Amino acid sequence: MSSRRNLANAIRALSMDAVQKAKSGHPGAPMGMADIAEVLWNDHMKHNPSSPTWADRDRFVLSNGHGSMLIYSLLHLTGYDLAMEQLASFRQLHSQCAGHPEYGYAPGIETTTGPLGQGITNGVGFAMAEKLMADQFNKPGHNIVDHNTYVFLGDGCLMEGISHEACSLAGTWGLGNLIAFWDDNNISIDGHIDGWYTDDTVKRFEAYGWHVQSVDGHDPDAINAAIVAAKQVKDQPSMICCKTIIGFGSPNKSGSHDCHGAALGDEEVALTRVELNWPHEPFVIPDEVYAGWDAKAKGARVEDEWNTRFDAYAAEYPELAAEFTRRMAGELPANWDAAADTLISEANSAGANLASRQASQKSIAGLAPTLPEFLGGSADLTGSNLTSCADFKHVSGREMGNYISYGVREFGMYAIMNGMTLHGGLIPFGGTFHMFSDYAKSALRMAALMKIRTIAVLTHDSIGQGEDGPTHQPVENTSALRLIPNMTVWRPADSTETAVAWTKAIERKDGPTALILSRQGLPFIARTDEQIAAISKGAYVVSEAEGAAIILIATGSEVNLAIKSQAALAAEGIKARVVSMPSTHVFDAQDQAYKDSVLTPGVKRVAIEAGVTDYWRKYVGLEGGVVGIDTFGESAPGGVVLEHFGFTAENVVKTVKDVL
Repeated sequence: MSSRRNLANAIRALSMDAVQKAKSGHPGAPMGMADIAEVLWNDHMKHNPSSPTWADRDRFVLSNGHGSMLIYSLLHLTGYDLAMEQLASFRQLHSQCAGHPEYGYAPGIETTTGPLGQGITNGVGFAMAEKLMADQFNKPGHNIVDHNTYVFLGDGCLMEGISHEACSLAGTWGLGNLIAFWDDNNISIDGHIDGWYTDDTVKRFEAYGWHVQSVDGHDPDAINAAIVAAKQVKDQPSMICCKTIIGFGSPNKSGSHDCHGAALGDEEVALTRVELNWPHEPFVIPDEVYAGWDAKAKGARVEDEWNTRFDAYAAEYPELAAEFTRRMAGELPANWDAAADTLISEANSAGANLASRQASQKSIAGLAPTLPEFLGGSADLTGSNLTSCADFKHVSGREMGNYISYGVREFGMYAIMNGMTLHGGLIPFGGTFHMFSDYAKSALRMAALMKIRTIAVLTHDSIGQGEDGPTHQPVENTSALRLIPNMTVWRPADSTETAVAWTKAIERKDGPTALILSRQGLPFIARTDEQIAAISKGAYVVSEAEGAAIILIATGSEVNLAIKSQAALAAEGIKARVVSMPSTHVFDAQDQAYKDSVLTPGVKRVAIEAGVTDYWRKYVGLEGGVVGIDTFGESAPGGVVLEHFGFTAENVVKTVKDVL
């Protein structure tokens, strides 16, 4: 059996060899954290390489994702289906071993960690989800949800502001199932960090309410003792500060930023082999080293033990066991279709004039009884976003529930939601003002990149926000979200469209949804059954005019303006078709015949939306018109601001005449 140091050296060798072959990458962090990883994965991690999605596995997150060869080495060595050929093609096209860990590329990668700070925040989400699921499903004598989340992170993660948001909340929640390891090597890309990062990390995390220890990151016994101690603390998250040497083993580059983000070089790799007493060729691992790492038999045994416990749980609590299985599989309840149809029908029959944020709250209340996995929340704006309802129990401190007050932490909220979704068993949504989606943009983008279902409830959606002024009036935000690949954006015109948008957001399993909702009241629009069915196609003709000379395309609060403008145009002898387009993405995915039936080729078009105009050129062309706003707003009552910036029937008529 190989020694601990020799097992750790396998990580170091694979990391420096893969980076050297690619002529690109970050060998320093995996070489520095190899000893920590060896102790954690061999002595503490509960996982099964042959069953990477087993529900009660421990979750491991490499927040300092630039050190990705660390996790690729761990997955390969412990027995996951990640071939050596993949490690040898590190950072090459279609390799499972991308430059940063990418969710879905290789088994065992729990989340995509590229932007620093989001991995630790995802980890907080994993741990919060585990705690919520344990509260909902565990029974006396039956702890079927009982696992830890382990996070490796570096100085960059701690510098990023999102780590403050997430780690502060983790302390408030008392997440004893979260254990983080700080790679304290005093190095970032620019060199020794003393000139730009001198925080007292121990005191910082103690102030958050964390359990904090400091160890030599190259002493396996000290590392093991720290992990044992951390696992015994059940009411605090743990931070283990590990003093390490970046690029450990490299005679001339260890301890320097020279090995942070660049290959060591052939000569230095050869010298490092001698220093580590690792005489093997690149990408060659001796059998005894593989034997020391292999986790397949142990993992199968641990999962089998859990399966036995789950069978006993199912015998005593069959309904809960079936519900747990359904939710972890990401399936909707059997009565979902009926609940969705009822919600839409009731929204339409009510015929109420509501702000779409109010219509959204009615949708939430209507769906919550059907969806026990529904997990609401808001970044300190519950009363404005209207994201709560009577069926929600608010999480308060360390009391569990299904509605979270995240505090003023928009970025943290959405990155935490990403972790919750990846954990499984929950459908999280979180609300904030649409303007503050800018703070959260990177987390929303990561959800789209990972193709996971999160729902952003973004209210106060335009200059119609009014008196709070241009700092709170989103102008470019809706278009900016639409530009994120795989992000579905809905901007509904009334309560019926809002109900449809909510059902589609929940039914979507391959990406996130942003619901863009108004502060101001919106008139109800009467529709035929055929029109209601067509809402789910993203755009439809909401008011027809035979032989139309112009097509008016509108979203959200401007659909009613388009309908008023249609009447004003008719009075002047101009026939106009009105198209409501609540979701451009969904409409774009329809077949060409349907799209042509809504936007007839050859008929000129004018788009109307209280936002920037450029996005709409893809629908109206250079010969069409856009009634929008390409400046910032003003502070005044919403109706006054909208009129000031030309959102009137008169201006729409003028624009149509100019186009025609």
